[in-house]
Amino acid sequence: MRRKNRFFIVLVAFVLVLAMQVSGIVAFAAQAEKVYIGGMPAGFTLNMGGAQVVGLCEVLSEEGPVNPARGAGLNAGDIIIKLGGINISSAADIDEALSVIMGKEAEITFRRKGENLTKRIAAAKDKVGGKYRLGVLIRDSISGIGTVTYIRKSDLRFGSLGHAVAGDDGSLMNVSQGDIFRCSIVDVVKGERGKAGELKGLFMNDGCIAKADKNCSTGIYGHVNKDFDVSELKSVETSSSAVPGKATIYTTIDGIMPKEYSISIVKVDENNKQNKNFVIKITDNELLSNTGGIVQGMSGSPIIQNGKLIGAVTHVFLNDPTRGYGISIVNMINN
Repeated sequence: MRRKNRFFIVLVAFVLVLAMQVSGIVAFAAQAEKVYIGGMPAGFTLNMGGAQVVGLCEVLSEEGPVNPARGAGLNAGDIIIKLGGINISSAADIDEALSVIMGKEAEITFRRKGENLTKRIAAAKDKVGGKYRLGVLIRDSISGIGTVTYIRKSDLRFGSLGHAVAGDDGSLMNVSQGDIFRCSIVDVVKGERGKAGELKGLFMNDGCIAKADKNCSTGIYGHVNKDFDVSELKSVETSSSAVPGKATIYTTIDGIMPKEYSISIVKVDENNKQNKNFVIKITDNELLSNTGGIVQGMSGSPIIQNGKLIGAVTHVFLNDPTRGYGISIVNMINN
């Protein structure tokens, strides 16, 4: 009888655990990983996976001003990904395609708000320069400053920002690859109620230190170069055990080296679907004096509690720059 009861209890426990896993109740838990804490600023130059139209302009042809792009239905914000059967990843690719198809009508494929559209277009010959043009102003990459959250010890894969890089239309920017550079913070615009502050930095010219290969809802990811010096970085374990209370962040507001600052975790919401897993408040007087709280460029600053990496800073509250959101490190690493 006792054996049957014992077997029944074990069976019920197993079923409950299995049910919790299936329903996602324990999905937040994850095996601890050894990582290097980030906090250092980085300059990101990300290829857009195409050539983005930032404006339309007239082409002065023999017949007068014309705009082939407008006639084909292109708008500012569209990303050209194919022209005349040639894949497009840069403005130079467009010039190459136009030199092949000349003024013949050809298919043009572009991405608009995540949807690929295909139209017909015939480039116009510029009366002045003699080149064929579409009548578009193009950019093929986007640059900015952010913070590296962690570098995984096992394979030197890094995670940063804690949120996606979006295009001008708000949609997720498709990143085929990108270069990451050292960055030095040279100035801070303090945040104030109703207006976000900003870190201002300079890309350092000592070469690319990492390659980015992924942009998703939880940040920018890639691999640091094998010769990247990690000797001065602190090594910790990751943890999903975040609780309201005291914590710290590593971030850089001057130069290239991060410092540790005190914060308070006000709220923990492990299952938030928008990756707003923490509400944090800056409590460090030095950081408040210099920045006013959380500012643009601090996204990705690692959050440490009880000696373990639990997440990263992501957003600031515009009505109170001393407060903001953080993302769980589990959500970052799982992506």
